[in-house]
Amino acid sequence: MIYLLLSIVFSSSLFVIFKLFNRFEINNFQAIVVNYFVAFVVGILMSESSFQLNTLFNYRWIYGAVLLGILFITVFNMMALTAQKGGLSVASVAAKMSVIIPIIFGLLIYKESLSVFKLLGIVIALAAVYFTAYKKGAVTINSTLIILVLVLFLGSGILDTLLKYVETMYVNANELELYSATIFLIAGLIGTIVLIGRFFIYKEFIQMKSIIGGIVLGIPNYFSIFYLLKSLKHPTLESSTVFTINNMLIVCVTTLIGVVVFKENLSVRNKVGVLLSVIAIIMFSL
Repeated sequence: MIYLLLSIVFSSSLFVIFKLFNRFEINNFQAIVVNYFVAFVVGILMSESSFQLNTLFNYRWIYGAVLLGILFITVFNMMALTAQKGGLSVASVAAKMSVIIPIIFGLLIYKESLSVFKLLGIVIALAAVYFTAYKKGAVTINSTLIILVLVLFLGSGILDTLLKYVETMYVNANELELYSATIFLIAGLIGTIVLIGRFFIYKEFIQMKSIIGGIVLGIPNYFSIFYLLKSLKHPTLESSTVFTINNMLIVCVTTLIGVVVFKENLSVRNKVGVLLSVIAIIMFSL
């Protein structure tokens, strides 16, 4: 459980960093590309296996890591587009409610248990995510937004599902660091191609503060994924439990950080969401 809590802490810290990006007017995409390379370096430094580019394709998980790297940066961009078109709360709910996809996959493929308490916990957790992330405000619903929400929902769910599947089927315990690092490397390389395109099309130069922001972001970002993988590797924790608690508590913790640190206001629905989260955790513990 300590690995899951660490993943939640590091994932929630990303919220604070992104808030600071906005305050210091840091280019999000530039910082994120830098962050992928920083996370890659952290993973290599922690890895027990030596990194050699020409031997990466000797690992059984390499093709899964390449696909995950592509999904990492694609899902992020879909999240950004959804937030711009429909607001941050819409993007957050679409991404976090997608947890139902890896849950169903775990129940059907891995034959994970489904007790009455667990089923109730999942339902309550999904409701908690919705209410906690809810923000009052008019959102114009159109076909473009519907498509973006559906793609983000499916993309986030497939990403989590594939992350667990590749880790379960192909990754040895002593390869987690290298596996995580490789995913970030692939995402960083794809992001670099996009940045090069932006340079030639828009003459967009990488700013020094984007590099600094990427370094600050990259370290907790690596550990958020690494400890999530460690949680999924744990023999006593089922993936349906890990993904549900992880997604639910990230939303709740970031909401509370917004209230305490950034003086954001909680609506009645937000407070109901936090309360439902506590109830969901109790249901899972039972």
